[in-house]
Amino acid sequence: MAERSRTAETGSDIGGDEIIAGNVSKYTVLPAGYSGQPKKGHLVFDACFESGNLGRVDYITEFEYDLFIRPDTCNPRFRVWFNFTVENVKESQRVIFNVVNFSKTKSLYRDGMAPMVKSTSRQKWQRIPSKNVYYYRCPDHRKNYVMSFAFCFDRENDTYQFAYCYPYTYTRLQHYLDNLQRRNMDYFCRELLGLSVQRRQLDLLTITSPANLRPGAEQKVVFITARVHPGETPSSFVCQGIIDFLVSQHPVAKVLRDHLVFKIAPMLNPDGVYLGNYRCSLMGFDLNRHWANPSPWAHPTLHGVKQLIVEMYNNPINLEFYIDIHAHSTMMNGFMYGNIFENEERFQRQAVFPRLLCQNAEDFSYSSTSFNRDAVKAGTGRRFLGGLLNDTSYCYTLEVSFYSYIVGGTTAAVPYTEEAYMKLGRNVARTFLDYYRLNSLVERPLAATPKIRKEKLPAFKCTTQKSQGTSHADSKPGKRSQAHLKDQSLPAR
Repeated sequence: MAERSRTAETGSDIGGDEIIAGNVSKYTVLPAGYSGQPKKGHLVFDACFESGNLGRVDYITEFEYDLFIRPDTCNPRFRVWFNFTVENVKESQRVIFNVVNFSKTKSLYRDGMAPMVKSTSRQKWQRIPSKNVYYYRCPDHRKNYVMSFAFCFDRENDTYQFAYCYPYTYTRLQHYLDNLQRRNMDYFCRELLGLSVQRRQLDLLTITSPANLRPGAEQKVVFITARVHPGETPSSFVCQGIIDFLVSQHPVAKVLRDHLVFKIAPMLNPDGVYLGNYRCSLMGFDLNRHWANPSPWAHPTLHGVKQLIVEMYNNPINLEFYIDIHAHSTMMNGFMYGNIFENEERFQRQAVFPRLLCQNAEDFSYSSTSFNRDAVKAGTGRRFLGGLLNDTSYCYTLEVSFYSYIVGGTTAAVPYTEEAYMKLGRNVARTFLDYYRLNSLVERPLAATPKIRKEKLPAFKCTTQKSQGTSHADSKPGKRSQAHLKDQSLPAR
């Protein structure tokens, strides 16, 4: 790495995060002292687009740039998500980008995760080869952890886009729901549950056979939410997989619609998603810590969802499941968090659904599933609703890795794709058939879930020369103080 200036070394205000107030907008990075017109190879950075995030770029050399994540709006503590474009490149131009101000020290970058990239001529997201990604403590940045990656721009006329993980924007969700609505399915209903602070829609989907909504009909409700943390984009792919399956003509989906009512709020934090935040809403609140007393003006989307759930609870409606979908930045696989109860029988019953999901989804790990009542999680949806609802209701957080899963019996990490995330969602939906023992009602034998088709993608050329540091940090993952129910058929992790 090139030597930084004394300003950066001393950690003065000029080098600090506090001056980052917005995203870069078509920002041309020029060498110090250069005064002419920008030339080809003078990189132009931009993050002023939906879900974009890049707050600052520092020129180190013509081959190296320091990148600063813009903190979440009104909350400087959270700096993880990035999403930006680079243009005006030269063919075969090699660079090293250093993302220098992550707010987390533990990261899947230690385990082989890499940023995503696509370009205007290659619209499918790909992971940068992990051999070109380095995660290390950097003395030039107050010994903070830095993620550096080497890249070679191979097409001059392309605009390149880099992101922490596969983006899933508010606009994408709206287009998806618009298309579903145009199909006029009698078992699908979309309604406006409320508006965010910036007047974006909080959509609520109801998927069930019309007979279940008639007066006097018994309703067994499964309530699913996602994207309360806006940077956890994999949760939207999992949620879409659930929706896609439930509205399909698959025999299992038909049986589930006949026997259950699915209520789905696919994006709880639309402002945070639109703004490119990682954890917080527009006003800097972590909404998943405010379930106990959400404000109708500061947390309107959360207030609307909680109000609906409490209303269902106070009426003769059986709210049997609440599942909140998230993505995890340090763990592999899909797994669940559940609650701890004094009643041992209820505690054991709560373990049934994740055990069944483990049998249906190769990427779901029961050995990583845990049950806890940590004080720090008291304001989450899982904890609050677990204490509010009766003992026939089960509340979970479904987590899925930002990076990869490890299939039982192997040690090789399989990176998640958009399709693999959606497949996990389909398997979550199918698991309700096993839980409610409805298998005998399926019209024909279940076809095996098709294997994910592996596509050979046109590769981006990347530099392989190593900079200082290693791909993995030397620190070990911290232990989680939670009670575990182990499935002996799975290897311990």
